Amino acid sequence: MADTRCREEVRPTLIASAALVTVLGWYAVLCTVKPFAPCRRCVGRSEIAHFGKPRTCPRCRGHRPRLRLGPCVHDAWCHTQQ
Repeated sequence: MADTRCREEVRPTLIASAALVTVLGWYAVLCTVKPFAPCRRCVGRSEIAHFGKPRTCPRCRGHRPRLRLGPCVHDAWCHTQQ
């Protein structure tokens, strides 16, 4: 009886681990294929409306794409290792 309870407790952690590995693998592929994403603030338009007037996005400074978090962390880690 204790054996079946142990198996039931392992399954949720196994499913959670598999889901985490799947999500991390998907994000790694996404960062490899498309390392840049549109700016979160202006959604890639390079301008935002400020009191009804368009102005350059302060987050991306009008450059539109931004580097995703994964490549940023990888670059920072590589620079600290040198």
